[in-house]
Amino acid sequence: MIASVLPTYNRAPLSFTLGEGSWLTTDDGRRFLDLGAGIAVNALGHAHPALVAALTEQAQRVWHVSNLYRIPQQQALADALVANTFADSVFFTNSGTEAAELAIKMVRKYWHDRGEDRPTILSFEGAFHGRSTGAIAAAGSEKLTHGFGPLMPGFKVLPWGDHDALDAALDESVAAVMIEPVQGEGGIRPLPDPCLKGLRAACDRTGALLVLDEVQCGMGRTGRLFAHEWSGVAPDIMMVAKGIGGGFPLGAVLTTEAAGAPMSAGTHGSTYGGNPLACSVGLKVMEIIADPAFLAEVTRKAGLLRQKLEGLVAEHPDTYTEVRGLGLMLGLQCRLPNTDVTAAARDAGLLVVPAADNVIRLLPALNIPDEDLAEAVIRLGQAASAMTQA
Repeated sequence: MIASVLPTYNRAPLSFTLGEGSWLTTDDGRRFLDLGAGIAVNALGHAHPALVAALTEQAQRVWHVSNLYRIPQQQALADALVANTFADSVFFTNSGTEAAELAIKMVRKYWHDRGEDRPTILSFEGAFHGRSTGAIAAAGSEKLTHGFGPLMPGFKVLPWGDHDALDAALDESVAAVMIEPVQGEGGIRPLPDPCLKGLRAACDRTGALLVLDEVQCGMGRTGRLFAHEWSGVAPDIMMVAKGIGGGFPLGAVLTTEAAGAPMSAGTHGSTYGGNPLACSVGLKVMEIIADPAFLAEVTRKAGLLRQKLEGLVAEHPDTYTEVRGLGLMLGLQCRLPNTDVTAAARDAGLLVVPAADNVIRLLPALNIPDEDLAEAVIRLGQAASAMTQA
């Protein structure tokens, strides 16, 4: 008999009733150090006082009015994003998947209004852009697409890191290139800065739009507000979600005026997107994370954690093989099955997230205390020792 909750997840046998900073407490009183942050969502940890205050204050005023009316909180958050990024305009969604759908529509509408037939969007193996039909078509993964065909046409998936394949595919028939500056689900694989610069130049040469998916790697996760800033280039369209809401469902598509102009009244909509509650929280998240001093601390903490993880790999070579990633979006490639390592870490009171390429993801709150980072590495060591002694 099917469960009342559709069984699309293999859930760990844990139920949390309290979250404080980087710690979660179960219904039976056990405490876990959270290095998953809800898969890079709880960017400021659990129950951050400033976010709780912003949500509570807005909840006592108005929750939802729909986009039939002007929403001051939405306007303020859009203004903050435009002021701090490449973007000229923003559309708010509830999730990264919804942001991906709009990005795809925006690309197609852009070329339609120009009267040019450019049917193809290039994407890359290992990508994850969400689980809608458009998003899984963009990723092209058999794991995501099996049983859900026919898929949305118009995508060509290229090998990750294959410059020759990209050069051969990127011509004047291509509408856009969609890519994550750091692949998350794909195994914490950063795109080198020279590659992103070269990709921007190739798009400029052919006229293709550059669409960046910063749903997981954005909002301070790499030590810059957005990961592409390290390369010194900017996209035409960018998808944002996860960390921007600090735990409250919120996403956005940021766009230049040129790419966004065809999206006139009636071309897209969202019932809940940009609601007062979400935008009040998002505005407070932006206020905290966009502060240069805060981002400098992320970079410092990232260096500290990486140094400790390199020592962990050297100490436990039978379990871990390498550290990869950028900022506080780090991965440990495992020699043993990453699902087993994830379970062993959980037994040691530590929450991590598995990814492709036999990697476990370490995605702590960006404001995690140094002592919690040290404790996390100790527990990763305990997990390794338990596995090798089993």
